Amino acid sequence: MQLHKKQVDFYLIGIGNHTITRLQPEVLPLISESTIFSGGKRHYKLVHEFLPKPHTWIEISGKMDVLVKKYQLQDTPIVVFVSGDPFFYGFGNTLQRLLPNAVLQSFPYFNSIQLLCHKTQTNYNELKSVSVHGRDWSALDEALIHRNKLIGVLTDGKKTPSQIAKRMLQYGFDNYSITIGECLDADQEHIEQLDLISCTTSVHNPLNCVLLKQIKPKEKTFGIADQAFIHLEHRSNMITKMPIRLVTMSALALANKSVFWDIGSCTGSVSIEVKQQFAHLKVIAFEKRKACKAIIQQNTERFSVPGIEIVIADFFKLDLEKYPVPDVVFIGGHGGRLEELINIIHQLNPKVRFVINAVQQISSETFIKVLSNLNYTISTQTIQFNKHNTISIHTAENK
Repeated sequence: MQLHKKQVDFYLIGIGNHTITRLQPEVLPLISESTIFSGGKRHYKLVHEFLPKPHTWIEISGKMDVLVKKYQLQDTPIVVFVSGDPFFYGFGNTLQRLLPNAVLQSFPYFNSIQLLCHKTQTNYNELKSVSVHGRDWSALDEALIHRNKLIGVLTDGKKTPSQIAKRMLQYGFDNYSITIGECLDADQEHIEQLDLISCTTSVHNPLNCVLLKQIKPKEKTFGIADQAFIHLEHRSNMITKMPIRLVTMSALALANKSVFWDIGSCTGSVSIEVKQQFAHLKVIAFEKRKACKAIIQQNTERFSVPGIEIVIADFFKLDLEKYPVPDVVFIGGHGGRLEELINIIHQLNPKVRFVINAVQQISSETFIKVLSNLNYTISTQTIQFNKHNTISIHTAENK
């Protein structure tokens, strides 16, 4: 299938970090015939000798909306210099987002993780690439929970190799080696492989990327034994039992969802099981008891499940607009205010999926009545585990 040829708005030229800049021969005529160029300060230092005189340089820095306005004032194609591959966490993706109708043509170079694989002769057929550059930890957390064998990481000044190593050890991922590539292609290029403990105290050039290589497998169970959790003192029965958790997860139907709230999380057992099996989810565990903060955190570390946000507060006093809107909510506790809780969440997202494990008849009746009045469809499963009370697992969805 051939694409229809259109007037190109942006030519994206990927370059390396060589001290003496190397450009692909095919882009030299394009550069000589152009007048408008763009890139970061570092890019200009690397390519200015190749640019015709006179020329206009539009620096990529600061607010993107200001940059786009500058671009829109131009009436000729713009040549943009970028690091490596424009579509690997690169400026090509940014342009497509900000100017979706723009026509782009790309001349890529190796991205930094590809370079590190080549320079270390690493087979990257199974590579999972993630970025924590200017981002949170979620992409790396997801890759680790999935037990990816080879993970490439784009770092930044705060999420450095040493911070990555500390986080991995905190959550029990000691089954990886770490290879750090600094200033790749430059004269000061340095590559080293370390164990994670050694890496926690190492300092590296800010211009680096990382390869995490699994050196031994790490078990991930489907269903965590109840006794394995750290419990509230003298309240070991205050946990959703493992068979109930697994049936509950089925009722939650989380595969294509984005945000999960666990209200009344207690020890964090449901949140942990959910995050372990659906690592892509943003999981927020709400709990009122202050003692549970340390318990939930310790349990997430014990079972190697990073990335759960723990909120210790009275749910009814929270400014819920500060949190991402849930697709699915599990009600593990409601303090006798179930109807109020349902209405609060329904106002946030009328299409949210509710699940509750009800022991008391009043909870079942309230859940069914309130959500039926809101035009939700209710389904129920009942289950009894050992000699414990029969539990009704109610699901409500509003399609």
